[in-house]
Amino acid sequence: MENEIELIKGCRTGDEAARKKLYLIYSERMLAICYRYIGDIDAAHDVLHDAFMKIFTRFSFRGESSLSTWITKVVISHALDYLRKQQRDKKWLLYDDQITDIPELDKEEYLLSEEQLLLFVAELPQGCRTVFNLYVFEDKTHKEIADLLGIKEHSSTSQLHRAKYLLAKKIKEFKKYEERTG
Repeated sequence: MENEIELIKGCRTGDEAARKKLYLIYSERMLAICYRYIGDIDAAHDVLHDAFMKIFTRFSFRGESSLSTWITKVVISHALDYLRKQQRDKKWLLYDDQITDIPELDKEEYLLSEEQLLLFVAELPQGCRTVFNLYVFEDKTHKEIADLLGIKEHSSTSQLHRAKYLLAKKIKEFKKYEERTG
C-alpha cells in the first residue's frame, strides 16, 4: 500500500500533515477500543490522546505487523496502563461463592446490535470488562491475561465467568424491557 508507506515515512520525519492524516484514519476506531476497555468516554479520550502522543513522539513502527495492528497494540497498552493505575488499591480476585451460574439464553435473546452489546460491555465492572476484552476481542489466553495484568490465572478465569454472567443478565433484562415496551 503505497499511501501507507508515505504516511509512515511522514510520521517518522515528524511531518504534521502525515500525523494529522494518521490520526484522522485511526482515531475513531481507537477511541472505540479505549472506551471498550475503560468504560468512561472522557477517560477514553485521555488515553487515546496519550497513546497518539507516544505514537507521534516515538514512532517505532518497524513493519513487523500492519500499521493498524501496531497502533491498536499501542492503544491497548495505554488503556491497560490506565486501568492498572486505577486498580492499584482494588482487588481483582473473585471468590467462587461470588460467581453464580450463567443464565441460559435462548437463541433469539442473543440477537443484539453490536452497539448495544458494546454498551453492555462498557458497563461491566472494570476487572470483568478488561479480562472480557482481552479474552474475547484480543484472543488472549488466561495465562497471557494474568501476565499482562499481574493477576493470577484463576482470577482471569473468574473475571471472565463473572463478565459472561453479568452480560447474560443484562441481555435478559434488556429483552424483557423490549417486550414490554415493544
